[in-house]
Order: sequence, then C-alpha cells, then structure tokens
Amino acid sequence: QVQLVESGGGLVQAGGSLRLSCAASGFTFRSYVMRWYRQAPGKERELVATVTSIVGSRNYADSVKGRFTISRDNAKNTVTLEMNSLKSEDTAVYYCNARGGGFEYWGQGTQVTVSS
Repeated sequence: QVQLVESGGGLVQAGGSLRLSCAASGFTFRSYVMRWYRQAPGKERELVATVTSIVGSRNYADSVKGRFTISRDNAKNTVTLEMNSLKSEDTAVYYCNARGGGFEYWGQGTQVTVSS
C-alpha cells in the first residue's frame, strides 16, 4: 500500500538546523510532484516547498526562501527538507505530500518545535 513516512523532526533552538526526510513506497515515486506542507497550531496548512517530478524544479514559500532546501532522490524514493536558520515561527507539524496522475497522498506528519 501507499506509504509516506516522515522522520527527522524534533526540538531545536532558534538559529539551528533540522533535516526532515520522507520515505515513499507503494507508488511510482519518480512520477509524482513532492511537497512539504506545515501546519502550526490554530493555523491552516501551508505549502512550504515543492520539487517537480521530472526536471526537479524547486519552489519555496517566501517565508522559507534562502533557509530551506527541498531535494529528492528518485533512486531511493525519498524527499528531504533541509531547514536552516530556524525561527520560532517555523514551529509546526510538517507533512510530506505526493501528487500525480490524479492521486494525492499524505504522510502522518512530524513535529518541529523551535525554541526562542
């Protein structure tokens, strides 16, 4: 069955770094656009970063540009989010998302907490 399993979340001080990973299985990973979303308490889920399926083009929310980097490894069926210079406002549950061929899948989320 389809699985997206996130890992790498945790507690970090402001200014620190974390690396989130998402391991995908059960679908043709290389054909799917991969995204990271996040949802902070009391707020709507927001798109953080996107990496396309073929060319691997990347896009970022303005709030994370220059600090976060999304990448994918189609050989390992993984997508990562490198997060640097973390701020307290980055605190949220981060979700991995896959979309393609009319299908969409979500991971269970991983908590990132940035202490100031």
